[in-house]
Amino acid sequence: MNPPSSAATTTNGSPLLNDQQAIERIFSHIDNGTTDLGDTVWREPVENYHSQERFEAEIALLRRLPIPFCPSAALPEAGSFIARTAAGTPLLVARGADGVVRAFINACRHRGMQLASGSGCSKAFTCPYHAWTYNLEGALKGIPGRSGFADLDPDRHGLVEVDAAERGGIVYVAQDRPIEQSFLDGCLDYFTPEQELFEQSEMVDEANWKLITETAQEGYHIKSLHRDTFYPYGLDNTTLVETFGANSRIIFPFRRIEKLRDVEPDQRRLAGVATSVYHLFPNVHVSVLSKHTNLVILEPLSPTRTRWITFRLVNQHPPESPISVEEAERDARFVNDFGLEEDREAARAIQETVTTRANTHVTFGYFEQAIVNFHQHLALHLGQPTSA
Repeated sequence: MNPPSSAATTTNGSPLLNDQQAIERIFSHIDNGTTDLGDTVWREPVENYHSQERFEAEIALLRRLPIPFCPSAALPEAGSFIARTAAGTPLLVARGADGVVRAFINACRHRGMQLASGSGCSKAFTCPYHAWTYNLEGALKGIPGRSGFADLDPDRHGLVEVDAAERGGIVYVAQDRPIEQSFLDGCLDYFTPEQELFEQSEMVDEANWKLITETAQEGYHIKSLHRDTFYPYGLDNTTLVETFGANSRIIFPFRRIEKLRDVEPDQRRLAGVATSVYHLFPNVHVSVLSKHTNLVILEPLSPTRTRWITFRLVNQHPPESPISVEEAERDARFVNDFGLEEDREAARAIQETVTTRANTHVTFGYFEQAIVNFHQHLALHLGQPTSA
C-alpha cells in the first residue's frame, strides 16, 4: 500500500507555506467565500472507537513510533525529569549531566518498583522500596546490603533504556524501535529555547483518543459548536489546511486578520491573527494561539478513556513586543474555559453513540481533509485499507 501523498515543498524550503503565502490564501478564501477542500470522503467504522482489539493495535503502534513526550523546556537543566505512563508503559525521561535527554522504563532492576513520579530535578534516582540508586544515565550505583547480592553485576542491571531524541524544542521517545535520522531530519522547529514553560496539566475524558484528536482538525463546526465563544472572534469554515506526510497544519484565521490588508505583504505575520494547529501523527498536537502555545499529548487509557497531558509555553515574540507570563495565562484561561470545553463535550457525547445502532461508521467529507489524512495514515500503519 502506498501512503497518501504529502504537500509539495514550497519555495522557502519548508513543506508549509510561509506567513505571507498563507495570509494571501486566507484572503482569497474570505473574498470568494471558499475554504481549503480535500478530494476524499472517509468512512471510519464506529467499532474503531470502542474495540479492545483496535485499541491494543493502536497502543502497539504508539510504542513503535517516535512520539513527543514533552517540550525541551520541561527539562531545562541537568537532573530535570518527568515520569509518566506513555502507551501503557511507565517511563522516566531525564536530562543527564552531559545535557543529553535519555528515556528509561521507570522500573527498578531489583523488584520493579517505580523510581520516580511526576516531575522535578534530582542528582540521582533512588528506589523508594529498597533504596537501590541509579545515576542520571541509568547506571546502577548503589545497593544497600551489597553482600546480599554477591553475584549481581551492577553493569548488567542499569535501567532499561528506550530511544529518545530532541529536535525543534520537543523530546521524542520511541519505545520499541530506534528513532531514525530521517525522522528527525523531517521534524519542524516548533519551539525555541527562549520560550518559557508556564503550566503543565493533566485531565481525563471518557472518550476515545481519536474523537478528541478530530475536534482540533477542522473548522466546519466553528459557528455551530462555538457560537458564543470562538465564533465571535473567528471565521466559520474558513481554514487553510496543509498535510505533510502523516502530519498536518490547520490555520484558523481570526476576524482581525482583515487589518493586515493595510500592511505591506512582506510585513504580514500570522502571530495574533490566527490559530495554527499542527497535528503530529498520531496523538499529539501543537496549537499556536494568540499569546501561548500548547503541546497536547493524548494518551489512550482504554478504548473509551483518554488522558490529556498539556504543556503551555509563552509564545515567541520580538523584543519590541514582549508577552508576559500573565498575558499568556489569561490567553490560556480563555481557551480552556470556553472553546476547549465545548470540544471535549462533543467528543464525550459522540462516544456515547458509537455503540448504538445509529451509525455503522462516521463520515468525514471534503471540509475535513486533515482528519481524512490522519485516518488514512493510521490505517496504513495498522495494515488496513487506506481508502474508505
